[in-house]
Amino acid sequence: MKKIVFMLVGTTIFHICAYGQVAEKRAPRGFDKVRANIFRGNIDTVSYTSETVGTTRKALVYTPPLFSENKNYPVLYLLHGIGGDETEWLRGGSPQVIFDNLYADGKLAPMIVVMPNGRAMEDDRATGDIMAREKVVAFATFERDLLDDLIPFIEKQYPVKSSREYRAIAGLSMGGGQALNFGLGNLDEFAWVGGFSAAPNTKDPHTLVPDPGLAKEKLKLLWISCGDQDELLRFSQQTHEYLLDHEVPHIYYIEPGGHNFKVWKNDLYMFSRLLFKPVD
Repeated sequence: MKKIVFMLVGTTIFHICAYGQVAEKRAPRGFDKVRANIFRGNIDTVSYTSETVGTTRKALVYTPPLFSENKNYPVLYLLHGIGGDETEWLRGGSPQVIFDNLYADGKLAPMIVVMPNGRAMEDDRATGDIMAREKVVAFATFERDLLDDLIPFIEKQYPVKSSREYRAIAGLSMGGGQALNFGLGNLDEFAWVGGFSAAPNTKDPHTLVPDPGLAKEKLKLLWISCGDQDELLRFSQQTHEYLLDHEVPHIYYIEPGGHNFKVWKNDLYMFSRLLFKPVD
């Protein structure tokens, strides 16, 4: 079967044959509202030793409803923006509510979700000048912290599947750039990659995907999305155009909105539904 690049734009509904399901145009009303009488997941704060940074660092871990230590789960690493930390998604996006509701509707594959602090430096708080050079550099440093410290910690502490086919990475804004950089730069570690409103830290497409053939072979899903009123749209657009020119299968999703959690919550709903499911 010929591989396809899918583009979801505006309010049009597309049938995505390669994923065996209909792609909703947007998350349904109430997708991010707490429901009564459903099973809920749990969120814990964990601390891990970072040899990369030389400190103890924190992350939030969401485990799904009816979580069992006797079952092995795939993992999604969910990254925040330049002004956030490990709590940004929780404060602005209510991911646990979105996930709980998706599980209640039978639309989500059981998974563990890790929300780390992507500012890998000794003082990793989102204080002072968040655009300071050393803080921006710390977002790139997080690649080693993630691969060498956090992922091994999660795999020791939680019943997770350790192969790349069961590991996803996604993020918003600065974290969207990180997700694309780290995911596409480490195809032996990640098979599912999502960038929501990726920021200027996103690498040039030729650097991001130097071997389109390898990306085609390795990726289970590559998702790129952005609001149509977002000033950073050009970074997603140039990545999409490169992937299109080189016939790398991906979903490019442009939606109404700017650079905010209204867009990112919708992205999380849309993206997470596709994870860890059969791909044609």
